[in-house]
Parts: sequence; C-alpha cells; structure tokens
Amino acid sequence: MANPVTGAPEVFATEAAQTLVENGNGGAPVHVEPELWGLAPFQIVSISMLVLLLFAFFGAKVHKKLAGGIDGKIAAIKEQLEEAKQLRAEAETLREEYARKIAGAEKDAEAMLANARHEANAILEKAEADSKDMVERRKRMAEDKIAAAEREAVADVRNRAVSVATAASRSLISDKHDAEADRLMADKVIAGI
Repeated sequence: MANPVTGAPEVFATEAAQTLVENGNGGAPVHVEPELWGLAPFQIVSISMLVLLLFAFFGAKVHKKLAGGIDGKIAAIKEQLEEAKQLRAEAETLREEYARKIAGAEKDAEAMLANARHEANAILEKAEADSKDMVERRKRMAEDKIAAAEREAVADVRNRAVSVATAASRSLISDKHDAEADRLMADKVIAGI
C-alpha cells in the first residue's frame, strides 16, 4: 500500500523500530554504502585498475630499454671475447713457430756435431760440450721469447678488458648519476657529519 500523502510505499514498523523512534533514537535503520575519499567502491576499483594498467604499460617499456642496453653490453663483451680468442690463436701460432725453430736449431746442432766428429776426436769433446750449451741457450732463449709473448698477450687482453669495464662503468654512472643526485649525495654526507 502506498502512503496517500507522499506516494511512497508504506513501511510496516515493528515494535523494536517503534521503540527506537519513541526513545528518540531515530527511525528505521538506513543502509549506507562505504566510501573512500568520496568515491564508491566500484569507482575505487576502476581507478586502481587504470593505475595498474598504466604501470604495466610504462613499466614494460622501461624493461625493454633495460634489456636492450644489457643485450648491447653482452654483444660487446662477446666481441671482446672473440678478439681475445683470436689473440690466443695468434699466440699459439707464435708458440708453434718457435717450437719449429727450436727443432731446426736442434737439427743444426746435430749437423755441427757430425762435422766435428769427422774433423778430429780431440775436438769432438769440446765441440760436443759447446753445441749442447748452445742448444740449451737457444732453447732457453726461445722459451723466454714464447713466455714473453704469452705474458704480453695476457697483459693486452687484461688491459683491454679493464678499458672496456672502465668505459662501461663510466657510461652507467653518467647515465644514472646527474647533478641532482650529486646535490642529494653531498647533502647526505654533510648531514652525516
């Protein structure tokens, strides 16, 4: 049934509700929707989803840029490793060349020894001692040259690696550390003192 004055449906009051009204505690209970900052729950959820989607979209772009930079660094390091492999191959070639020279020197020493035998038995002992000493000296010299070439190649590879690492760190620091960061760091150090 509708109230003839207001046209609103008539609400049947229970005894408890009537007691509340009579005691001055108001009328029938009213349902109130929860709100946060004046927004209904569906609005808060909508705004949260929008923020999440924006974060995912722009965050993915940052991730791609970071991954691209890291891939570039990996490619540069691979290139340097290939260069180091080439240097090692060259050092191995030098080492083999010196080994062949040592083998040739030993053959020369044997030929000299054979000639000395033909000349005289008296000269034989002296020539044999001299040739052995000479072979040993040449062998030591060749080994020293090989060792020096290996040390030089290793030092060159290390120097290049240090140069690349220094350049990479310099680039990263310049990209990530601007004047504002300098000012904040100086303020923090001063505050710590």
